[in-house]
Amino acid sequence: MNILIKLSWLFAGLILLTSCSEEMPADAMMSAEVAEDDYPTGPNGARLLQDGDFAIELAIFETGVPPEFHAWPFFRDQPVPLDQVDLSVTLTRLGNELNVIEFEADGDYLRGDTVVYEPHSFIVGVRAEYQNRQYEWEYESLEGRTTISPAMSQSFGIETETAGPATIEQTLNVVGEIVANEEYTRSITARFDGLVQNVNVRIGDRVEQGEPLLRVESNESLNTYTINAPISGIVTERYINPGEQTNGSVLLEIMDTSNVWAELAIYPSQRAQVSLGAAVTITSPVSGAMTSSAIDHFDMTVSSNQAITARVAVDNADGNFPPGTFIEAQISVGDIDVPLAVKREGLQSFRDFTVVYEKIGNTYEVRMLDLGRQDAEWIEVLGGLRAGAEYVTTNSYILKADVEKSGASHDH
Repeated sequence: MNILIKLSWLFAGLILLTSCSEEMPADAMMSAEVAEDDYPTGPNGARLLQDGDFAIELAIFETGVPPEFHAWPFFRDQPVPLDQVDLSVTLTRLGNELNVIEFEADGDYLRGDTVVYEPHSFIVGVRAEYQNRQYEWEYESLEGRTTISPAMSQSFGIETETAGPATIEQTLNVVGEIVANEEYTRSITARFDGLVQNVNVRIGDRVEQGEPLLRVESNESLNTYTINAPISGIVTERYINPGEQTNGSVLLEIMDTSNVWAELAIYPSQRAQVSLGAAVTITSPVSGAMTSSAIDHFDMTVSSNQAITARVAVDNADGNFPPGTFIEAQISVGDIDVPLAVKREGLQSFRDFTVVYEKIGNTYEVRMLDLGRQDAEWIEVLGGLRAGAEYVTTNSYILKADVEKSGASHDH
């Protein structure tokens, strides 16, 4: 399908979901679940759960500390002695994972004994006992969650993979410059000194091997002979004009730029990581052109900035890396196996976090990630996602857009 047509269909579908959801079958709809934000609040500005004369004000507190529940009990609108209340909260997360939190007195409030890890998306079950009477409440506090039918998921091209081990290519980022390859340059001189009769080329001209460059009349024999191009390339210098004597001087310079050197600066702290033959990816930050090669040799002469030079042969037949181009390079310095990684293409932003969307049934929910080492394809996961989780790789931006559209909030 033409990509423009496909994208038009995709965004038309999103608009249709927003404006005409009442006309669509329930099992074909995409729906993001949003935390409740319309509830009574208590004197501390938190959610107030009330049953007759007894009430619990409950909030997740996360200023200067890891997220934790704080609670304030009231009876007939008056604070209750904290040691007279037995309180617990059960969080039911996606996939029926349960987190049970018990409370103890801390100053003028009850403090939960468990960190409430992200995402703060769960059904909250509250159980309290006061004066031999039991009180129970339940409410939803959902964020970063959306539900999509299998048919809709397939239509949007949403693809998933299982989080698990991966091999991450370790690279070293360096900078450098493209320079001429001396093996592909020629200085043109006259075999027999004499008077230059004509010069056929100018600086910047492209010449082919065997092409006539200039004619010289020999001072000794007075015979005229032609100097032809020894290689194909570009005329980079012209030192002679008709009517001048050659005098054993260089007349022209020709450079074949189809093969050039990339000179990379390697500093002392990096030297031990870089080896002969290491794979290198070279990029022009100006044009975005990219090519791959390997370190050919080192120039061990230390420059004024204490760096040595690693030289990389670059096939420049397409002309994307002319001499003088400043470049960025990634040098492969080894592979490392990590126990848990995800594909970088699945990463999205959510609030101040980098996330992936875990799929459980037909529901997708953000997973805030603690990230480690990475390469072009993979990124190591240090926390926030369990091994074996099914997460979205391709087109995860659709889930991000739906969650943001629906206003899924961080509300406690």
